[in-house]
Amino acid sequence: MLKVVSTKQVRLGMFIQELKGAWIDHPFWKKAFKLEDPADLKKLQASVIKEVLIDTSKGLDVAELEVTLVTAKPATAPAPVIEISSELKVDVTSQKKAVPVSAAEEQAHAKQVINGSKKAVASMFDDVRMGKAINAESAMQLVDDIAASVERNLGALISLVRLKNKDEYTYMHSVAVCALMVALAKELGLSETETKQAGLAGLLHDIGKAGIPLDVLNKPGALTEDEFTLVKQHPERGHAMLLQANIVDEVALDVCLHHHEKVNGKGYPKQLKATEISIFAKMGAVCDVYDAITSNRPYKEGWEPGVSLQRMAQWNDHFDELVFKAFVKSVGIYPIGSMVKLKSGRLAVVIDQSPKSLLTPIIKVFFSTKSKMRIPIEVVDLSKPHVQDAIVGHENPQVWGIQDIHEIWSQYEIW
Repeated sequence: MLKVVSTKQVRLGMFIQELKGAWIDHPFWKKAFKLEDPADLKKLQASVIKEVLIDTSKGLDVAELEVTLVTAKPATAPAPVIEISSELKVDVTSQKKAVPVSAAEEQAHAKQVINGSKKAVASMFDDVRMGKAINAESAMQLVDDIAASVERNLGALISLVRLKNKDEYTYMHSVAVCALMVALAKELGLSETETKQAGLAGLLHDIGKAGIPLDVLNKPGALTEDEFTLVKQHPERGHAMLLQANIVDEVALDVCLHHHEKVNGKGYPKQLKATEISIFAKMGAVCDVYDAITSNRPYKEGWEPGVSLQRMAQWNDHFDELVFKAFVKSVGIYPIGSMVKLKSGRLAVVIDQSPKSLLTPIIKVFFSTKSKMRIPIEVVDLSKPHVQDAIVGHENPQVWGIQDIHEIWSQYEIW
């Protein structure tokens, strides 16, 4: 049975079916869950949410708790209020938070999220092209799904979405930047609300490309000067489209308009300098570029992720230094899918991050540079005390004639 109750009446053991109020005020990513963590209860009751919808068939009902009825007023007065006894005790010794999973375990779910998001974003772009309003709640559901995957494993979805098909780049890029923004926001220690806003901004940052002809966006060769000028109009077009589509979130509007600004003032469309650019727009700039240069595009092949980070670090006055450093920590010095060389002379591909150090990821060893031959695949956790090998640097798969690097670390082909 579904029942609306006051946030003050909520206690551990209830099943929260829905939080009432605007999504941006919700203190959790999850929409429906059993309230088992005292910290979550405290967070909910400290939020601006006044009411929640509970499902009494899946959790406790207010009537099951120890209650005290306030003395009834005359018939003309409001109905009695049920207050929860402050002496209520709940055994939480067996309640645990969800444990993060490995990248391999999350890949199957991440692929489902990516496929569903791809269709939804494509539909969103089509709606904007036809002048229709964007459903903010639907957009936030995508952000929630993407963020939930990122929370289970930071790198699984981010690495898989990088394997996007060239023809689907525009839509999948939006999904990738959303995930990267969520991961970066968490690394920066932003609040739940700010993290949600960052994710939504990432999802919508390139919506202005809905107004650019597809033959220009997907052109296999270099753009002409006129075509590049047209493409550079997408931030302003996107900003106008969001307003027309009734998206009024300040962060989404800001990132859409300013994600191509550079801290040296040489970006576009406003040539803003460092102090004039918001933290969210600085985040958007890093996330947008990273996914762009690591992805296969109609006119070029993507760079290896680790090499991409090295090159981005060399672009003086392009990115905010603190934001970029936090970004590197969020994706890893050796992101999933990076090919690396070990001091033993073997080649390996990164398949997951280690919680112990960014320098000691989990890898798949598969090639000997001494014999120049494939060797039996071996999974190695470089953070383990008994492991003597170590990474000495990034390697370019093409230099070694490795054509199946993605298949080695991922269970899935490019979709």
